[in-house]
Amino acid sequence: MSSGANSLSMVRDVLFATMEQAEQNLEHFIAERDNSSLLQSSVECLQQIYGSLKIIDLPGAALLAQELCQAAMDIPEGAGNERDGQLSAISNGLFVLRRYLENLETNRVELPELLIPVINELRQVRSEPLLDESFFFSVRLDHTRATQGAVQDNPELQKRLRQMYQVGLLDLLRENKPYAGMKIMLRALHRLDGQLGAGPLTRLCWVAAAALETMVDAHMLLRPSRKRLFARVDRELRQILQATAGYEAPKPLLKELLYLVSLGDGKGSLAQQVRTVFNLTALPFNDQYLEEQYQQMAGPGHSVMRSVSVALREELSSLKDLVDLIERGAAQSDAFAQLHALMGRLAKTLGVVGLTSAGNALDAQLPVVKNWIDAEQLGSRDELNNLADAVLYTESMVASLERGERKLRPSEAQPGSEAESFAANQLAEARIVLLDEAASGLALAKRAITAYLESNGDKMHLANVPASLQAVRGGLWFLGQERAGELIGLCADYILQQMIESPAMPSEPMLETLADALTSLEYFLEGGATQSAGQPDVLGLAGESVRALGMNAA
Repeated sequence: MSSGANSLSMVRDVLFATMEQAEQNLEHFIAERDNSSLLQSSVECLQQIYGSLKIIDLPGAALLAQELCQAAMDIPEGAGNERDGQLSAISNGLFVLRRYLENLETNRVELPELLIPVINELRQVRSEPLLDESFFFSVRLDHTRATQGAVQDNPELQKRLRQMYQVGLLDLLRENKPYAGMKIMLRALHRLDGQLGAGPLTRLCWVAAAALETMVDAHMLLRPSRKRLFARVDRELRQILQATAGYEAPKPLLKELLYLVSLGDGKGSLAQQVRTVFNLTALPFNDQYLEEQYQQMAGPGHSVMRSVSVALREELSSLKDLVDLIERGAAQSDAFAQLHALMGRLAKTLGVVGLTSAGNALDAQLPVVKNWIDAEQLGSRDELNNLADAVLYTESMVASLERGERKLRPSEAQPGSEAESFAANQLAEARIVLLDEAASGLALAKRAITAYLESNGDKMHLANVPASLQAVRGGLWFLGQERAGELIGLCADYILQQMIESPAMPSEPMLETLADALTSLEYFLEGGATQSAGQPDVLGLAGESVRALGMNAA
């Protein structure tokens, strides 16, 4: 319980009255830009709010009030449209501050982290540096871990590992396949950590790998600040690989990475190591809780579309049942009128939520149903089939809305071509299933190799791995991914020849190289087995690893 929350009740009435006065003055100034006295009155109210919040010890709310005051003072008399963004940010900041204090009064728990997004919005319109997510987080950075080995001088391998990191980073920045990208980034940093040995050169790799592990395990949100954070890590990697001594990772960067580890409460091995060394304790909130609370303060959240999709699915279910009854001749006498009304209502709703093509598909069927009403009888079989195609197409579009993934939404169809679009979507989904099975086969192989190592070379763990990988290879050939299939087949051959049939275990560097190859291939599959123009050649990285195993890869 916050001491500031206890003190809030003492000044609540005056504080909220002052905030209301500031909001009213700001609204009047927006309408009367030449009346500088209105803006000055708002600034005075904001200064009073800041002073009150500072006295009762609410640092997050006080910082927001200070930013609001600074933003208001930066606006000149007679400000034109060029200041609309700044005025909007101030209005939004006042709204969030009021909601934050109301929640604080109700729940008696202070979470200043909730205010960082709106504070940064105000700082951004003023071209000021943004606050890190870890601004209110404290941790000692002088802890060190035990030495884990000597530095291995292998510039070519280190270069390839940094390329692996950059491949994943590019997809994280573009949000193409971000969590798959973070997995390959994690793999690259973990390998670099082992290459460089413990100490200043590798400390950043170790902590950043733990942060990525936590991000993936907890499925944390892909905030712009986090993308910038891991882009900064890449810039530091260049310095690390060029440095021989005297390198120290920037403390703000380490602090931000450690905040992610603590926020996600990671249970992975790397996260546990970092938490132990830096004495990190679990925070009283997590990423999803902060997002939910912020959305409650700022207005409707991302869950709105999911709620809309649930209502749409209920309407679609009624529509499908009615079409089924009509087709079987078991409907009531007014079934055609009901169908016409339901389709019209659903088409309008689909247009409102952005599913225009689905709405158009239903709209195109309304004249057909109207003819059924006038004729008081069902039309031809072709007309009924076309209506069913439109309903199925609409159902697939609504399903994509519920997933909240616009990139995975079926291609929009013109009225009359819904059947082709639906079939293409079904084929795309079948392709996704096949790729998921292939990725699962690779993951199974990696787990089997881990068990093989932990058991000091018990070959029973590898018995099914070559056959499993060859099955993956066949699936990729079916999809036209011959190059990826060939690389997976070579990995299967290496496991069979050098791990199952050979009397001795391969060396640790060779096993790590095999893991690099499988990780790159797994990343390729998780990304849909596609290689976009301008992206790094992931299969090229896998091929380099396979060639390093002594296999003849193209």
